[in-house]
Amino acid sequence: MWKNNRLTEILHIEVPIIQAPMAGGATTPDLVAAVSNAGGLGCLGAGYMKPDDIQSAISHIRARTHRPFAVNLFIPGHVKQDAQSVAAMMDFLQVKSPAKDAVAEKPDNLVNTIDWLQDFEAQLAVVLAEKVPVFSFTFGCPSEEVLLRLHENGTIVMGTATTVEEAVFLERRGVDAVVAQGSEAGGHRGAFLVTEASHDDAHAALNQHPPFVGLMALLEQIAQAVQIPMVASGGIMNGRGIVASLALGASGVQLGTAFLTTDESGAHPKYKETLLNSTPNTTVVTRAFSGKWARGIRNDFIDLVDGYDGVIPDYPIQNTLTRTIRNWAAKTGRPEYMSLWSGEGGHLCRSMPASQLVAVLVEETEAALRTLG
Repeated sequence: MWKNNRLTEILHIEVPIIQAPMAGGATTPDLVAAVSNAGGLGCLGAGYMKPDDIQSAISHIRARTHRPFAVNLFIPGHVKQDAQSVAAMMDFLQVKSPAKDAVAEKPDNLVNTIDWLQDFEAQLAVVLAEKVPVFSFTFGCPSEEVLLRLHENGTIVMGTATTVEEAVFLERRGVDAVVAQGSEAGGHRGAFLVTEASHDDAHAALNQHPPFVGLMALLEQIAQAVQIPMVASGGIMNGRGIVASLALGASGVQLGTAFLTTDESGAHPKYKETLLNSTPNTTVVTRAFSGKWARGIRNDFIDLVDGYDGVIPDYPIQNTLTRTIRNWAAKTGRPEYMSLWSGEGGHLCRSMPASQLVAVLVEETEAALRTLG
């Protein structure tokens, strides 16, 4: 019964298990296809990808599966261009980072020339041209015009919400399903609505700690506020977490960290090793790597930036400033300077093929349901 609901019906999938669209290379075409072939929904995290690379990845996915899959993009937001804070952070990284030689040189017009994000419109054009079955997004919400174009193209649309207000906003805008991201989730927070009454401006608000609502409370709140299917996301690693989410009103679940250690994941081997050897209570929420709040395993780089007394530049400027350090860490196998995004359940990661993980999750869910009678 748990497999057959509104979510599986609109997504045309067999089990309501979604592999989270983790950007940065973890969600390889092989991983996406493997999850979809196993009956779930594989998702390509394409936020950092160039349009041609997105198109190539979609072709690779379609060569491996005939089942539905999703592509996820970041919604562009306001970025405060503060040349002084950028220059200060560059100086700090050049002095304090062990990868001093890897830190990019500081051009005079850094703020104007920095490659912040891929062109969202160009990325979206690929999604539309390829008639992608499912489109998901985070960090905001597309315009009603964009959502109309996607729907006219036959694409199902899912948006990320971290509060009940964001979920209601997404439903009113016209999305087909909402992904409720609890505070336990690994990676970047999808928060996008701010309360202007409590802050001077939207920029200041987004750089404060975003709303940190735990998944259990968030699911109950959103379930009472919206009518569209709800997907639970945040700290879910096994069948017990799936059953708990279903009991609180979710129609399905989205797991990210759990899939990072699968065979098909593009995560760095040291990243996988760190996750598999991690322990409870090792994650923190930080702006150190990207300028946007994100949950990951605490390491030396996070501690380094925690000691910085200046202003951390906005996302995606900080993300660009630290990219060379992260690339150096990957090349030299130094996880203490990698962005090790992880949910609070990362210590429960398992190493196996993605299709096997989906099968195990289904078995565990059914066993937990039997236990409940």
